[in-house]
Amino acid sequence: MRKLIDRFLRHLAEERNLSAHTVRAYRGDLERFLAFLASEFLGRPVGEVQPGAVDALAVRSFLAALTREGVGRRSQGRALSAVRSLLRFACREGVLDHNPAAAVRTPKQPRRLPRHLRPGEIETLLAAPSGEEPLARRDRALLEVLYATGLRVGELVSLDWRDLDLEGRVLRVMGKGGKERMVPFGRAAAAALLAWRGSWDELRGDAFALDGPVFLNHRGGRLTDRSVRRLLDRYVESAALAAGVHPHTLRHTFATHLLEAGADLRAIQELLGHSSLSTTQRYTQLEVERLLRVYREGHPRARAKS
Repeated sequence: MRKLIDRFLRHLAEERNLSAHTVRAYRGDLERFLAFLASEFLGRPVGEVQPGAVDALAVRSFLAALTREGVGRRSQGRALSAVRSLLRFACREGVLDHNPAAAVRTPKQPRRLPRHLRPGEIETLLAAPSGEEPLARRDRALLEVLYATGLRVGELVSLDWRDLDLEGRVLRVMGKGGKERMVPFGRAAAAALLAWRGSWDELRGDAFALDGPVFLNHRGGRLTDRSVRRLLDRYVESAALAAGVHPHTLRHTFATHLLEAGADLRAIQELLGHSSLSTTQRYTQLEVERLLRVYREGHPRARAKS
């Protein structure tokens, strides 16, 4: 079983070109599944667990074990998706003749409104990096680009200067699954990028040419997604915004503000790089739910008895 998992992870990284972060998430879920099979379901050493020993009962028992451990339904669904994908890969490779996880139902997910910032909140956050030192300029450009484009944080830190057309105010990004897309950005982001470009050489390491990474750390290397999260935490705190604002919050904010301004859902799908329109449609559904909640809580006649 472990050899199958290793082959599957190589397939994800090398053939499907998934990000290192996504592959790590798959690895964690599948290692947890393997450990469960060995210690709780089969009672044998990990090295002796064979793919043929996995059936629908094993998968359901795994989900039940996650529930007992207090794992949330969203994380359970992610783990089940990883197991399904592994076993589907095993069928394609001829290791199994059917996928025993195919009939296992995904745990029902709670419906939640994605956290997004209102216009006043996002303006406060964008103004949080103060000063004209290189790192302050970098941080202003970083926040402006996140809000202006709706990029995932991994897409943001992978940008090189050659991916940006500052005059045309458009950038090229490689999204999930190696899919390339073009994303426009506004004058504010372009101005912030130009200001940062003027300080970029002060931080650039010798390893990078003039078309190297857009966003650098204080040592001159490429900024990491973890560093972006730490930076955002700091500016959220300094701007006195509510906790729970993450880089993905700016992506939700980007999409929600476009929708509220009347943007076409298909266009938002293209800008976000969603492979399925159904993923983008949740913004419509959740925005309607938000408006209904505001109405019911705020309108004097909303709860009037008939």
